[in-house]
Amino acid sequence: MVNFACKNIRLLIHMTRQIPLEDFFRNSERTGYQLSPDGSYISYMAPYKDRLNVFVRRVDETDEHAIRITNETERSVAGYMWADNQRLLYMKDSAGDENYQLYGVHRDGSDDRAYTAFDGVRTSLIDDLEEQPGVVMIGMNKRNPEVFDPYRLNIETGELTLLAENPGNIQGWMTDHDGRLRVATAIVDGVNTQILYRDTEDEPFKPVLTTNFRDVVSFMEFTPDNKEVYAATNLHRDKTILVRMNPATCEELEVLYENERYDIASISYSRKRKKLLSVYCTGHKEPVRHYFDAEEEQLRQRIKAHFPNQRYGIADTDKAEENYLIYVGGDRTRGSYWHYNALTDKAKKIADLAPWIKSDEMNAMHPVCYTTRDGLQIEAYLTLPDGLTPDTAKQLPVVVNPHGGPWARDCWGYSSEVQFLSNRGYAVFQMNFRGSTGYGRHFLEASYKQWGLKMQDDITDGVKWLIEQGIANPNRIAIYGGSYGGYATLAGLTFTPDLYACGIDYVGVSNLFTFMQTIPPYWRPMLEMMYEQVGHPEHDADQLAATSPALHADKIKVPLFVAQGANDPRVNKAESDQMVEALRQRGVVVEYMVKDNEGHGFHNQENRFDFYAPWNVSLKRICKRGGG
Repeated sequence: MVNFACKNIRLLIHMTRQIPLEDFFRNSERTGYQLSPDGSYISYMAPYKDRLNVFVRRVDETDEHAIRITNETERSVAGYMWADNQRLLYMKDSAGDENYQLYGVHRDGSDDRAYTAFDGVRTSLIDDLEEQPGVVMIGMNKRNPEVFDPYRLNIETGELTLLAENPGNIQGWMTDHDGRLRVATAIVDGVNTQILYRDTEDEPFKPVLTTNFRDVVSFMEFTPDNKEVYAATNLHRDKTILVRMNPATCEELEVLYENERYDIASISYSRKRKKLLSVYCTGHKEPVRHYFDAEEEQLRQRIKAHFPNQRYGIADTDKAEENYLIYVGGDRTRGSYWHYNALTDKAKKIADLAPWIKSDEMNAMHPVCYTTRDGLQIEAYLTLPDGLTPDTAKQLPVVVNPHGGPWARDCWGYSSEVQFLSNRGYAVFQMNFRGSTGYGRHFLEASYKQWGLKMQDDITDGVKWLIEQGIANPNRIAIYGGSYGGYATLAGLTFTPDLYACGIDYVGVSNLFTFMQTIPPYWRPMLEMMYEQVGHPEHDADQLAATSPALHADKIKVPLFVAQGANDPRVNKAESDQMVEALRQRGVVVEYMVKDNEGHGFHNQENRFDFYAPWNVSLKRICKRGGG
C-alpha cells in the first residue's frame, strides 16, 4: 500500500461515518438510459462481471425484466445508441487504446456483430441519419491514420460506402436534416481553420471562410429548410454567441442570443417540430437557458415542478417527443433517471444510479470566486467536510484539484473523488484557471503558452486565497490532478515546492518536448496549433525547458504518487516513466502504479479501487512541516 506521508503527522479526527471507498468508485447500478425511437423500449448500461454492458426492456416493464444484449468482460462498453427500433449500436476499445470500434446487436441480444473491427482504426459517429432508416454515417481513419473519412454504414448488411475522401486536412463533417453531407471543417496552413460547403452532394466542397483557429465559427444545426444554419461564433467579439448564418458565405444574418458573461454551450432543436427551441450556457452554479419556443419553456417548467430544488436535464426523448427520460442530480448524489410522459404530465422514477450513496452523508459544493495577481476573476468550487461553510471552515487540510484539458472546465455537480475526499475530512478546491472554456476568447487566449506560468499562477493564487481566508492550513495542502491536472500537480510541486505537502499525478504530462512528440496520429494535423497554445519545441525551447517538471525534478522535495495507463494514447507512458526515474535517482519518495489494461485514466472498476485505496493511508495523513 502506498504511503507517502511524512513523519510527525497529526491525524484529522472527524465524526462523520467513513464510507467505504468502494461505494464511491464502484460502477453505477444503472446508467446511460435511452429510449427506442418509437418509445416502446428502454435501454441502459449496468455491470456484468464488473464491466458495463447494455440491457433492454419494454417501457412498461421494470429493470428486473431487462435482457442483457452485450457480453463484454474485458472492457466496458464505451457508448451505445439505438439505430432504429430493432437494432442498437455500441462502441468499445481495447485496453484503453481509444481506437473505438463499432458493433451492432438486435434488441433481443441476437445477431451481435462487428462493423468496424479494424486494428489500429478509430471510429466515430457523424450522424444517426434518423430520416434514413437502416443506415448511419460514421468516420474512420482506416485509409490514413491521421485523418477521418466519412462512410455510410448499412446496419443490416454491414456494407460501408465511402462518401468523400479526406484530402488530409478535414477535421469534421456535417449533414443537413436530410442526411446529406453538406459541410466540412479543415485545418489549413497549420493554424488556420476553414469551412467548406456545398449545396448538394453532387457538387465539390468549396471553401467559404478561413480564419485563425482562435476564431470560432461553428455550424451547430441547419435551419428547418436546410438553407441556413444556426452557428456559434466569436468573430469580432469576446464571447461566443448564437447567430443565424448563410452557410455559403458565412454572413451573419441575425444575432439570436448572446450572454455578456458566458459563451453559449449548446442548443436544443426539435426534429419533430423542426424548430429551434433554446440555447444553453454553463453558469457558475445554475445553468443559463434562453428559450425561443414557448411550448418548450412550458414543457421544462412542468418537468421542473416534479423536481423542486433539484437539478434536472432531458436525457432522451422518443421520435414523437411524447416520452422523455429525465436525469435528476445535484452535488450530493450521483443522480437518478425518471420516465416522463408529456401528454399526461406523469413522472415515474426508473432507477438511482448509486442507491448506496446517501445524499445526507455527502457534502455541498460551494461556488466561490477569487482574483488572480493580474486581476482575472476566477470561478471555483470548494467542497468542505462535516457540513462546514466557507465562513465556518478554519485551518482545514486541503486537496487542490486542477482539472484536465486544459481547455475544459469544472462544473457544479457530483464528483465521486470530491465526495470521497470530503468524507475523509478534507476540503477540496477546484478552480477554472485561465484557459478554462466557457468564459470567452480573452480568458481562453490568456492561457496560450502559459503552461507552468500564468496558468499555474492562477492555481497558486487560489491556494493563497484559501490560506488568507483562514480556510486552509498552510502546512497541510496536497495537490492532485489528471492529464493536464497531472501536469499542474507536477508543476506545483516543482515550481512552488514549499506550497504543497504531497502530490498525486494521474496520467499527467511531465515533459513538454516529449509530450508533443508522442501524440496520437489523428492529433498530428493540429500540431501547429498546439505549438501556438503550448509552445514551439524550437522557437520556444527555453520556455518549454523551464516549464517541463521532469527537467526540474531536483526541485521536488515532498512525496509523490504517480499513476499511469500503459496504453495511454494521449499522454504516453514515457511521461510518467521519466518523472519517476528522475525522482528515484534523487531518493525522493515516489510510488508508481501502472495498469497494463488501461489508457488515459482507469476505467476498469478493479483498477479504480487499486488507485484510490492508497489514499486511505496517504491522504488521510498530510505532511506536517514546522510543528503545530
